[in-house]
Amino acid sequence: MSILNASLSRRSLLAGFAGVAAAGTLAACSGGDAAPAGSATETKTLVVAASPSPHAEILNDFAAPALAEQGITLEVKEYTDYILPNQDTSSGEVDCNYFQHINYLNNYNEENGTDLVNAGKIHFEPMGVFAGKSSDLAAVADGATISVPNDATNEGRALLLLQEQGLITLAGDAGITATPNDIVENPHNIQFSEQEAAMLPSTLADVDFAVINGNYAIDAGLSLADAVAQESADSEAIANEYANVICTTPELEDDERIVALVGVLTTDDFKAYLEETFGDAVQAAF
Repeated sequence: MSILNASLSRRSLLAGFAGVAAAGTLAACSGGDAAPAGSATETKTLVVAASPSPHAEILNDFAAPALAEQGITLEVKEYTDYILPNQDTSSGEVDCNYFQHINYLNNYNEENGTDLVNAGKIHFEPMGVFAGKSSDLAAVADGATISVPNDATNEGRALLLLQEQGLITLAGDAGITATPNDIVENPHNIQFSEQEAAMLPSTLADVDFAVINGNYAIDAGLSLADAVAQESADSEAIANEYANVICTTPELEDDERIVALVGVLTTDDFKAYLEETFGDAVQAAF
């Protein structure tokens, strides 16, 4: 090879290297290996705060595959309390949450000065009365102890259920905000043990009966079919106060990811999934 040809070859090789380097720099400036906008492989992520059961189970088993078909990756963060999911939604730590009913959301906003919104009613979980040391609710013993949730949005609900069973009578204006102080007739002198809702299944053996929220009953392996009494699915209170919702901020209410989530959770396929997976314990609210 001549010196001239060798020089040309080296110059060609160096030019090739420079072209590769320039292409790499352009790729880095445009986001590396990210897919071009609008490409078939582009995905969006939706982060949802949820209580373990049935909410996180529903999201992981049913919603995630359905959203993946729409190019949305669902990330579920599980919480075991009722405060942090709303706080993290307000702060933007998560995009939305799925754990609470309408009444709780309204009460939370009022107490905390927040403006979280209901983006869609999804399901409800009938509250049930479960047997502890006693088994016959109709023949409840005088002085029996019944445990109820101690939070403002569920205690009244539990007492209304006991009133429906003829055990107590509440003041006419008590409604869903009732507490034991609103009981005007208690012929069996029932004692009420007010406890944190999540603790009720674990203390069931210590009381005669317990009125337990559906999600905590499911977590504890309690079947609504075994409850000695349960809320009526046709109740207006269920539809207007206790339907579990997708909750988010006003800014994200119309976000396409959240609209898509509500969409997949309000279909006939979802109704069928609930019935097959949870029976009467979790029912569609739409």
